[in-house]
Amino acid sequence: MIFTKQSNIEAPVEDVFQWHARPGALERLSPPWDPLEVIEKGPGIDPGTRVEMNIKAGLLPAKIRWVAEHTRYEENRMFQDRQVRGPFKRWVHTHTFTGNGQGGTILEDRIDFALPFHPLGNLFGSRSILKKLGKIFRYRHATTTSDIEAHLSRQPKKPLHILMSGASGVVGSSLIPFFTTGGHRVTRLVRRTDLRNENERFWDPQKGILEIQDADDFDVVIHLSGENIGEGWWTHRKKKRIIESRNRTTSLIARSIARLKRPPRAFLCASAIGYYGDRGNELMTEENECGADFISNVCDEWEQAASPALEKDIRTVFLRIGVVLSPVGGALQRLLPTFKIGLGAKVGSGKQYMSWISMDDLIGTIYHAINDDSLSGPVNLVAPNPVTNLEITRTLANVISRPALFTIPAWFIKLVFGEMGKEVLLSSTRVSPEKILAAGYCFRHPHLEGALRHLLGK
Repeated sequence: MIFTKQSNIEAPVEDVFQWHARPGALERLSPPWDPLEVIEKGPGIDPGTRVEMNIKAGLLPAKIRWVAEHTRYEENRMFQDRQVRGPFKRWVHTHTFTGNGQGGTILEDRIDFALPFHPLGNLFGSRSILKKLGKIFRYRHATTTSDIEAHLSRQPKKPLHILMSGASGVVGSSLIPFFTTGGHRVTRLVRRTDLRNENERFWDPQKGILEIQDADDFDVVIHLSGENIGEGWWTHRKKKRIIESRNRTTSLIARSIARLKRPPRAFLCASAIGYYGDRGNELMTEENECGADFISNVCDEWEQAASPALEKDIRTVFLRIGVVLSPVGGALQRLLPTFKIGLGAKVGSGKQYMSWISMDDLIGTIYHAINDDSLSGPVNLVAPNPVTNLEITRTLANVISRPALFTIPAWFIKLVFGEMGKEVLLSSTRVSPEKILAAGYCFRHPHLEGALRHLLGK
């Protein structure tokens, strides 16, 4: 059987080919509703290079080991890989790149496959495989097109060297392949003393240690680490960990980069729209003051901890991030299992606003903030169309074709989750991305339904 998918990309062949050849392309092309797990990967896509990964097998909970080997390579024209070990009897994937005569590229993916027990396997299973490949490659081509457009529209004069904390989290692990496919270098802050490669630096916030130096020559620092606020009761000890995990780390990074002879040109520090607190239907912009909730105070102190960077005149951006939508982690990942079995429910009255953002737009807005020197101070990273809890309940149920008829009473949320439930699940924060819109950012997914369909392959 043969599957093909073609797309026209408004970028030179060389740029489209190099995007695929750089580290991180495989991760960026992995659909979030069915992500693959890379076990081992050789450098580049030259013939003989292998990739070993785990993939899901239909509805089965177990994963299948897949080993692919690159077999052909013609720079700026094509490369090919084949299955060495995996679920298919035959799998040969050819990627071709052809100029469209107008400065752009025709990208084609062609897969020649045969199922086990061929020809009977193809006879009975090919239709479902072709349907699944259609979903996957629609996602892959959309991601490739949007990522390349983002890189070309905001291309710095030279590749960036980025220092990142929280690199192993849901956001960090999505950002890194976006940066590396664009030709940038990312150095991770790790709490292991056994550094694995030149792109790791040791830090120990508890002891105030951060091992960076002028020779590292970082262009940008992105700080994402912090204790998860959405898990467990907010005991006195938990609250202390939440505060210290943000203040101590932010202060350490800000002091360390401020001491450098060549400080980075930008420091992007994660914060959250929890800064505004429970504000009902009022629309918040970056001009609004801090709320009165526990989370509000946490965010306020978090941002103030970056003052050493500000005093050194390092352009500092506080990323006030909304509810990030990704089936790999966060709120959407927690909602999906109950919605899939028809037990979706609104929370409380359902009237509370949830200011959300898709993972792709979070990546896009962060990259925009890196490259736009006009942006500093607080920047709301949310989609331009916030929704109520009732709206997201109905929309998610509609996208996955399941009913959502239930309500989780507010009293139950308070009983089970306490203060955390009250501030995280029941509070209403309606936020506008005023500054990032004024800076010219164009959202990939401005509306909730489109974002969910993209993220879930629907």
